[in-house]
This record gives sequence, C-alpha cells and structure tokens, in this order.
Amino acid sequence: MSATNAVKQTKPDSTSGYATVNGLKMYYEIHGEGTPLVLIHGGGSTIQTTFGKTLPLFAQHHKVIAVEMQAHGHTSDRDSPESFTQDADDIAALLKYLKIDKADIFGFSNGGHTAMQIGISHPEIVNKLIIVSAFYKRDGAVKGFFESLPNATLKDMPAVYREAYLKINNDSAGLLNMFEKDRTRMVNFKDWKDEELASIKAPTLIIAGDKDVVTTEHAVKMAHIIPGAQLMILPGTHGAFIGEVITAKEGSKMPELTVVAVEEFLKR
Repeated sequence: MSATNAVKQTKPDSTSGYATVNGLKMYYEIHGEGTPLVLIHGGGSTIQTTFGKTLPLFAQHHKVIAVEMQAHGHTSDRDSPESFTQDADDIAALLKYLKIDKADIFGFSNGGHTAMQIGISHPEIVNKLIIVSAFYKRDGAVKGFFESLPNATLKDMPAVYREAYLKINNDSAGLLNMFEKDRTRMVNFKDWKDEELASIKAPTLIIAGDKDVVTTEHAVKMAHIIPGAQLMILPGTHGAFIGEVITAKEGSKMPELTVVAVEEFLKR
C-alpha cells in the first residue's frame, strides 16, 4: 500500500488524501483528534451525503476517519463486483496504511453491513462497533425492499445522490457503474449465518429507526445474537436520526441526540 497523492490540508484540524488499497485509489478524510472513529457511508452515497450533519460533532471528540468505498465519491473502481467482504478488507488495509491498529467502527446502511463484516472477519482492528440501519438476513428488510430491486433503474436513485456523485466526478458512465454495482450487490444479497454474528467479540451498539428499512423485530434479533450487544430504536425513517441527506428533517436535533448516545456507548 502506498499513497497515490500528497495528503491535503482541508481545515486546520482536517486532512484528506488517497491511498492505494487492494487495487483502489481510496479516498479518506481525517478530522479532529482523539480515539480513532471510522465512518462508513451508505450505498450510492458520499461522506457528506451520509455524515454531513454528524461528522463535525464526532470530530469534537475523535480522530474521525471518513472513507468513500469502491466506486463511490472520490474513490476509484476495480474490475470486480462490490462485496461487503471486500469492503471490510479495504477498511482493514486503509487502517494499516494509516498506521492505526484499532478503531471504533460506525457504518450506516450498506456501511452497516460492512461494519458488521469487519467485526466478523477483522476483529483485531475493532475497538467498538456501531451497526446502523443494517440487516443480516433478507427477511430483516421491510416488505417490498428486495422485490423492487431487480427492476430499479438509475432514475430511481435519489437526485441528490446523483448530483453529489457528478459534482465530484462529472462522469455519467461512472455514476451508472456505481448504481449498477450497488444494485447488483443487493439483488444478490446473501444472508449471514447466526453463528457469524455470534462470533462478533467487540462491544456492539445496533441502531435503527422505528420506520427504517430494517424492521425493528430484526434489529432486536441481531441484538440478541451478537454477544452483549445493545440496541437503540429511534423515531424516524432510514437515516433521519443521523441527518442523512435524503431523510434529514430541517431543524431536527435528532442527529445531535444520536451522537450523544453513541458517545456514551463509546466512553463506557
């Protein structure tokens, strides 16, 4: 692994850069100081569309490492499908490149699936795990979620996601490629086994909205299977409680409340 360009100073306490990670030119940003906290965005998203509201709050207490995954945002693609196992390997390799032995891992939606896989396949790099709005079996998603995917087209992708990608890349072919890889991964979604979740050793917090893509019953089940896991069900739809760009409510204090609750979990 090696840097592919010079690290850039973005704000007085922030830097951004690229690293060659498993064949990717992987983009990362580092904000703040303190214990390391990795933020992993959702499908089709960027750092800003998922974490624009919460990243500055987390950076008040942590060295936040925010990443963009394969084919997303500033990060390049590779000639292979997306997979949560590969994403987990990419995060592990990036932390090694950054010389960070252990970190807290926070993943939302598809990033939550990646965070869960990190807890399973790379336990040595995990301090604590926050799995947000993710499921481990197909039957954990709300009715109609998987049924709608095979016929989904780029037009079904929220405009704000398309605009965010094109603002970074101005590459319509790259946008379509990202959408198709994200869609294909979820169409072919394979259940994790109960024993895989039960193998997670890191202290884990599971968060979901009461009107999320993951059902509350499934979130409860996950919390029962992962040893010692804690569960927080918050009012709102998919990502609203972290201020995700699609579902954020103007003036809502929920992102701040969520950060406070996560901070309490991380400090225990």
